[in-house]
Amino acid sequence: MKFVIQRVARASVTVDGETAGAISKGLLVLIGVGQDDKKEDADRLVKKMINLRIFEDGQGKTNLALKDVGGELLLVSQFTLYADCRKGNRPSFINAGKPEMAEEMYEYIIEQCRKQVEKVERGVFGGDMKVELVNDGPFTIILDESI
Repeated sequence: MKFVIQRVARASVTVDGETAGAISKGLLVLIGVGQDDKKEDADRLVKKMINLRIFEDGQGKTNLALKDVGGELLLVSQFTLYADCRKGNRPSFINAGKPEMAEEMYEYIIEQCRKQVEKVERGVFGGDMKVELVNDGPFTIILDESI
């Protein structure tokens, strides 16, 4: 499992010209699910993500977590995080989770986040999404199963 976490001033995802999800200050998270990922992996990454102290305090130091600043979440499924580009020029996605399993895991992650964060928005699993963001910093962190 991989989370690409971007601290944002605002972000949105649009599908077929319609806004599927939009947030102001918070985190845009691109989520990749691998073949062997389990709910325990999701639980660990969600806990780490929500508690990351990557928002500035009154002294300008990154000491505050999402909940401390009343931040919002926009969660977007992105199987391309599992692209394998070692051979040739066309990426292989054989390490990405099968769509049915990956969608189930994505829904589980959303559910777990909603238990801890007031506003959780989402993309459309498997949709042709247009993602817009204003990265605050820029500040981007990658979490994966190695944590």
